[in-house]
Amino acid sequence: MTVSDADRDRAPTAGREYADRLQRLGDRRYKRLLGIQAPFRWNVRRLNLGRTLDVGCGIGRNLAHLDGNGVGVDHNPDSIAVARQRGLEAYTVEEFAGSGAAVPGSFDSILLAHVLEHVSLGDGLALIRTYLPYLKPTGQVCMITPQESGYRSDSTHVRFVDFDGLTELAEAVGLRTTRQYSFPLPRSLGKVFRYNEFVQLSAIAQPGRAP
Repeated sequence: MTVSDADRDRAPTAGREYADRLQRLGDRRYKRLLGIQAPFRWNVRRLNLGRTLDVGCGIGRNLAHLDGNGVGVDHNPDSIAVARQRGLEAYTVEEFAGSGAAVPGSFDSILLAHVLEHVSLGDGLALIRTYLPYLKPTGQVCMITPQESGYRSDSTHVRFVDFDGLTELAEAVGLRTTRQYSFPLPRSLGKVFRYNEFVQLSAIAQPGRAP
């Protein structure tokens, strides 16, 4: 099962308006001056994800954090255009399926950062299942979602996904959770600090078998 083309086209994260919004938010002067992304860049890099398939890559923020050791895929062609302008390797869903990057079992990690809160449980499961075949049998899946304050800050969010929700997703697709933590601040601050995140790492429950 995959998310239908019609559903993707109707999603609030589709189209130029959403891509422009991501650019505006990321390019705010105070964020650049304060280096807001520095701790999140450090966090992604310290996970040692290796060659990463960034599902729902948007305009390429995490791809840039990975120093080019990754491939992005997103349903929004305008976001993909921005990512490519930044020199990143990124594809629309349809382009990726026909690209040389779509080699089964070729990625060390799959990253879904600030994606799963935008879709229903069913669509989230379908999304993960679509891309799991591209993960190495010994690879890992990294899922990142916003905590309460961050969730409330975006009207395009449709489902709050905490640690229990991430575990539910992982187990439903044959993954076992290996690590969970709150970043950058303790979990107790998630209700007031907009940028606090749930971070979960998972591995294939039975390495050596196709997911």
